[in-house]
Amino acid sequence: MTQQRLTSIEIEGFTSIRSARVELGAMNVLIGANGAGKSNFVQAFELLGRISEDLLNLFVGRNGGASALINDAADTSRISLKLEAPPNSYQAHLAAAPGEELIFDEEVISYHGPGHDQPWTRSIGRGHRESRLNDVVEERGSNSVASHITELLQGCRVYHFHDTSVDAPVKRLSPTADNLALRADAGNIAAVLLRLRESEDRADKVAYRRIVGAIRLVAPFFRDFVLQPDSTDRILLRWRRQGSDTIFSANQMSDGTLRFVCLATLLLQPELPALVVLDEPELGLHPVAIVQLADMLRLASTHSQVLIATQSVTLMNQFSAEDLIVVEQRNGDSVFTRPNKAALETWLDEYSLGELWEKNIIGGQPGSMGSVLDA
Repeated sequence: MTQQRLTSIEIEGFTSIRSARVELGAMNVLIGANGAGKSNFVQAFELLGRISEDLLNLFVGRNGGASALINDAADTSRISLKLEAPPNSYQAHLAAAPGEELIFDEEVISYHGPGHDQPWTRSIGRGHRESRLNDVVEERGSNSVASHITELLQGCRVYHFHDTSVDAPVKRLSPTADNLALRADAGNIAAVLLRLRESEDRADKVAYRRIVGAIRLVAPFFRDFVLQPDSTDRILLRWRRQGSDTIFSANQMSDGTLRFVCLATLLLQPELPALVVLDEPELGLHPVAIVQLADMLRLASTHSQVLIATQSVTLMNQFSAEDLIVVEQRNGDSVFTRPNKAALETWLDEYSLGELWEKNIIGGQPGSMGSVLDA
């Protein structure tokens, strides 16, 4: 199936987001103060991805239960999510249930394409604990609206590469067979890299070389990966330095270098999910690495959608005003706005986007109530 582009997401009653509708483009850069709601916005996409995997209540349990996810000040005691990816759309209305679970108050799919003057809309049930999308796909077939929406939700992938502890997933053994797509925690990164290197597909081999080249730009001491499965067909992430045949483990990489390895593997692989979501990907990276990261993010956004949340002025400076989504807390609620690009043009003749953010010209600073351009 062709990847579908999200044009908007509507969120109601979720964590700090009482009610918001956010238009989405190819590249989306969330900026804002600590606690403004950037991570909550990212978490909404993680919730949608879990819905597609029939893991809604595993997600709920791991995030403190229904009461921790429902906005106390919302007009209704439920969470509503709506995705628009023309000609398809999806709505999930989730209500609290006993045991701190969430159940579907209603699940709705829609189609508004050629031959339909009015949207075709179907409710696929109420009261169920996990999504019924897969049941509808089995009933209606692989080219149904439900099938396209399932693909859309499966494409909402949130990646977390912050864990670089001794026992982090990226440092553990993984089966070589687990190599089709990079896991959200990069726990199978060695298997994915091995597949790219050994593949007969030219695109895979080119991707592997690009990954190694990108890492060398920010870590000149890096020579190459050592990708050798053990007797049980499992593999560890290992590597060599320039000018040395000594083999090093992932534990012998700095935290920032290891995170960059994960980011390069994700963003430079030949096939990306429909939507790549990253929360503060610049964590622990040198400014040179952050600039390189921005290049990879822009490249990824040419054939996928990318959404990042950041507080890095250096990273923000690599993008344009039309990429930004400013997040602020107003009366306890997260509010999302796009900067007025026309109003910023004069300022951008003298200042970078990051400098305008630091000066609170575009909002998104602690205590900010909006852009001074809107005053």
